Amino acid sequence: MQILNLYKSCAAALLLISAGSAFAQKGTVDQPLAAPDYPGVNKDWRNSLTNDGVWDRVRHDTKPIPWQPIREADILWKKRVWREIDTREKQNVGFRFAGDENSGGGMFIEIVMDGLKRGKIEAYSNVDDRFTTKLTKQQLVEMTAGKDDTVKVYDPTSDTYSIRVTHTDFNPEIVTKYRIKEDWIFDRNEGKMVVRIVGLAPMEDIYGEDGGYRATRTMFWLYYPDIRDFLAKYEVVNPMNDMYRYTWDEFFESRMFASKIVKVSNPFNRDLFDQSVYPNKMESLYEGQRAADEIFNKEHDMWVY
Repeated sequence: MQILNLYKSCAAALLLISAGSAFAQKGTVDQPLAAPDYPGVNKDWRNSLTNDGVWDRVRHDTKPIPWQPIREADILWKKRVWREIDTREKQNVGFRFAGDENSGGGMFIEIVMDGLKRGKIEAYSNVDDRFTTKLTKQQLVEMTAGKDDTVKVYDPTSDTYSIRVTHTDFNPEIVTKYRIKEDWIFDRNEGKMVVRIVGLAPMEDIYGEDGGYRATRTMFWLYYPDIRDFLAKYEVVNPMNDMYRYTWDEFFESRMFASKIVKVSNPFNRDLFDQSVYPNKMESLYEGQRAADEIFNKEHDMWVY
């Protein structure tokens, strides 16, 4: 009888512990379980007041896997490469996802801009890609504050024209591309080719007064090693499975994006899409693919020779 009572007491204690742990996993109205430290990166986004699901979701706040240190003496070969990510390609749909409570409630550019405004990450001027000039918070605010336009309005009653000032907010849809600067290194300590992303830059489309496309401009540069902790706090949408998602850091480190090579380090600092050198865009694409094949084959060549 004493043994039976002991079993009952142990079972009751286990039920209380499991119930307590389950209760502790649930989010609250003030701080939802899956939400970041602040409501959202988009001012129009609002978090759910209840658990929006049939299970208690664990907060996704991870740390990036540290890079393996590389000694300069172990580098046998290195090449710097610049890539361009077009968010309109199917494989890059995550960049244009409108966002949910697990991914920050905004597009990738909105996540980045929100981190810059809150001082969680730093940005560098687009005067060059060597991170020589830091942007101030005021400069970043002005960059995304939109713009004021003056429009001439005709009043048929008085047969006169008046000037009206209209304000256009920053449209994240115009950020259609991202530029990546990376180093490809053959590390003899690991005996393989290693790639390290150095910089990341959003690029916005510029349109004329007639609404026609004019060009694409780099907004600013981010030093990638410094923003890895920040990127690890947000998820990328997975079109195939809503339950399994990468963080943005895992997305970049796993090379899940589609891109094309637009520049490789060379003595003349030439861009592969420089029309004075490659007047045909198709020829530029072929040249970029040739550079990718050269890097791919270099690892094999280092082992053979």
